[in-house]
Amino acid sequence: MQRAPLLVTGAAGFIGFHVAQRLLSAGETVVGFDNLNDYYDPALKSARLELLRPHPNFKFVKLDLADRAGMEELFRQYRFPTVIHLAAQAGVRYSLENPHAYAESNLTGFLNVLEGCRHNGCGHLIYASSSSVYGANIKQPFSIEDRVDHPVSLYAATKKANELMAHTYSHLHQLPTTGLRFFTVYGPWGRPDMAYFLFTKAIIEGKPIKLFNGGKMKRDFTYVDDIVDAIERIVFSAPSLPYRIYNIGNNKPEELGNLISILEKELGTTAEKILLPMQPGDVESTYADIDATARDFGFAPRVKLGEGLAQFVAWYRSFFRA
Repeated sequence: MQRAPLLVTGAAGFIGFHVAQRLLSAGETVVGFDNLNDYYDPALKSARLELLRPHPNFKFVKLDLADRAGMEELFRQYRFPTVIHLAAQAGVRYSLENPHAYAESNLTGFLNVLEGCRHNGCGHLIYASSSSVYGANIKQPFSIEDRVDHPVSLYAATKKANELMAHTYSHLHQLPTTGLRFFTVYGPWGRPDMAYFLFTKAIIEGKPIKLFNGGKMKRDFTYVDDIVDAIERIVFSAPSLPYRIYNIGNNKPEELGNLISILEKELGTTAEKILLPMQPGDVESTYADIDATARDFGFAPRVKLGEGLAQFVAWYRSFFRA
């Protein structure tokens, strides 16, 4: 007898694609949905999807999170025991020009997911939050015990709102929810709007790269396979509390200059750099305290930045024939 399917939202997106692959490899049945929007080149999303479609235990549904009737029907049809909600309008800078996209996807869409879980017997909602919720916090590493009351972008504010909404549903409707604050995820099949992707493209094309805050930035870069390892552990564990939050990071902030040096080595050329001031909505440094994730799930990031970037560059050269 086939097991009830798991739902992965954003299955054509960067993390969602990798999670769906891992769950299918583990023998699970997966319903993936995505709206395939044009925030970045839909051809990349389609290419990810084409790797998932042949799997006999995978079904794709094209759907928008903000489509209330469509979401109600999806949840009613499948009654998912576990939902891994990774679809969202991403990006800090894009939120400065397109705020309504964030309200529709990250607020209305998240409410539709919560309602679908509430009314259709979902046993566990796992959802993507973001390290951006730490906003203007100065104390590092960022701990799940820290207050997160000072977001510096609308994107961060919507992710904080997701955590509050999940808490409400856990409290009122006994819906187990687990929020995951991801820290700067990178790797093959990544998002073209991310810095490491933009840098790689520009260096290969002989164009200058833009370094904000004069390049004096640190990020807790986390390889996508480590992110998926954490999600897989959480999917296959029973939620011990109705409401939980975890950091999923590498626990090792890296200077942007180090990332660029690794890319230059992998690409065999030196980047031309343009130094620019700090961007609105950005933060100088991120650093994940992952003690709770390690304690509860045995999570330990394994992939070092040099190894991860080498994997990304190899994929980039192959995919774009660069």
